[in-house]
Amino acid sequence: MSSKEAPRPGLLKAVLKGKLTNREVARTLKLSVRQVRRLRRRYERAGLEGLVHRLRGRPSNRRLPAALRQRVATLMTTTYLGLNDCHLTEKLREREGLPLSRSSVRRLRLDLGRPAKHRRQPPRYFRRREREARPGQRVLVDGSRYAWLGEHGSVFTALAAQDDATGAIVGLTFRPDEDLHGYAVALEQMFTTCGLPLELYGDRFGALVRNDDHWSLEEQLAGQQRPTQLGQMFEELGITYIPAGTPQAKGRIERLWGTLHDRLPAELRLAGITTVEGALAFVPHFLADFGARFAAPPRDPCPAWRPPPRDLDRILACRYHRVVARDYTVSIPGRQLQLPRGGCRHGARVELRELLDGRLLVLRDGRVIAQQPAPPGRFVLASRDARRRRRLATLGINLQESPRIHDLTTARVRTHTRSRPTRPPPRPPQRPATHHPWRRSYDPLTSPLTR
Repeated sequence: MSSKEAPRPGLLKAVLKGKLTNREVARTLKLSVRQVRRLRRRYERAGLEGLVHRLRGRPSNRRLPAALRQRVATLMTTTYLGLNDCHLTEKLREREGLPLSRSSVRRLRLDLGRPAKHRRQPPRYFRRREREARPGQRVLVDGSRYAWLGEHGSVFTALAAQDDATGAIVGLTFRPDEDLHGYAVALEQMFTTCGLPLELYGDRFGALVRNDDHWSLEEQLAGQQRPTQLGQMFEELGITYIPAGTPQAKGRIERLWGTLHDRLPAELRLAGITTVEGALAFVPHFLADFGARFAAPPRDPCPAWRPPPRDLDRILACRYHRVVARDYTVSIPGRQLQLPRGGCRHGARVELRELLDGRLLVLRDGRVIAQQPAPPGRFVLASRDARRRRRLATLGINLQESPRIHDLTTARVRTHTRSRPTRPPPRPPQRPATHHPWRRSYDPLTSPLTR
């Protein structure tokens, strides 16, 4: 008996003994009174066997004919071998004129003992991550591209840093795209206003973590890849960066973007702000109001923020290792710096640091031996790695000049692709002729080399 039929014998026994009425049993089994009377008569004649459904064990009246089942099985294993159930159902309907459902095709496949083309993965289990107890213990970072100046305004990216314990925004800036400069500016706001956190939690954006599979000889000997420019800043500041595996893992800052998409453009419109410069000036007022409204009290009021170092501007910089040329100059793509007399000899290894404000410093054993002021115009900090330059060159993006963006709304990047030189087709292998000496058999007794 099925689970639906199991309670029927006990209730029918009660009816036969006069303890229950047919209407009460019908209400309990959710059947009609006439059906209860039929079941009562069957139970009186055949006992438990009379309550079993009479079609049980018999083939269905809507079962596919044996010839049709054999034809579909043959097509499944020959012509349409390797198709999934949905695709096979479409082809049987379109090309063979067989209007079968996907469930029928699946049952036929299971009868043949053939596995599914794509094994269905069970749903992943995500455990809710509780907030950290102390402010500054973990900070979430992310970027969102949106029309922040209204529907008719330009679309650009906002980069934010959110404290995990309280939900307050501790850093916010606007950039044309998600880049190194934007993260450095947002983190500088957080470092100067709140302090240094213990951990940063974000996605696997290329400026935050290494996503390439290139290993230099030094990295192979060290057993780990060298971090990105932002990663080197985090190491010097003693901050651990944790890359999230899924967007749900950093769902707190993902939900923050939904709130900012709703509120920040409206606040900018009410304040009469139509430019990016005005939006950047409005950010401190908005962050103070947002924190007062939405920040939650932490479980542990003792903050984990650490004071930033005095040379914070020197740490928030891109690092390059160079060798001093014979004319006592060091350079990076687009910039060159002349070392003073007595700074160091030519051939020495020094470290160049390009600061967030555009200044260029030359360090020797941790000591600044030369510096260059920021170039004129608005400066944008960007990595000048050779591998990155070659990769961007294939996309038609030229970084030969200093990377500057004069206005977020007028920033343009060339998108045409550079044509690569075509390689000649490979030459077919040349075989020696039949009368060539290489094709003759070698006999040590008759060969002239052994005489």
